[in-house]
Amino acid sequence: MAHRMTVPGLFPPPDYAHVAVVETGRRLAFLAGAVPLDRDGKLVGADDFVAQTEQVLANLAEALTAVGCEPRDVVATTVSVATSDPADLSRVWEVVRAGGLRTGPHTSTLLGVACLGYTGQLVEITAVAEVPG
Repeated sequence: MAHRMTVPGLFPPPDYAHVAVVETGRRLAFLAGAVPLDRDGKLVGADDFVAQTEQVLANLAEALTAVGCEPRDVVATTVSVATSDPADLSRVWEVVRAGGLRTGPHTSTLLGVACLGYTGQLVEITAVAEVPG
């Protein structure tokens, strides 16, 4: 079972852990970046950070289900946002916080990046999850 913690000597993080330790003998699932495309490969939420983040979380949940996991099993994420504006980063983080990934809480890195792989893409989330029993 993953042990998540915040480090007392560090600044308290907003709804994520500083460290997650998975004991030996556990299986981990490393998920590719979830993107804001629907089943037909069409971009969801053009120019809308919130709509894209919601679609990314839905796609991530689908991938987690495929390997027998739920959002609560996520131990680490990297959230990439195509922006240099901290307000956009905050908008995305609020959706992530409300989206079930804060259980634990998990470790996370939030990044503003120059661009992402698909035209019009604003958000991508990669994850590592502990596969239950």
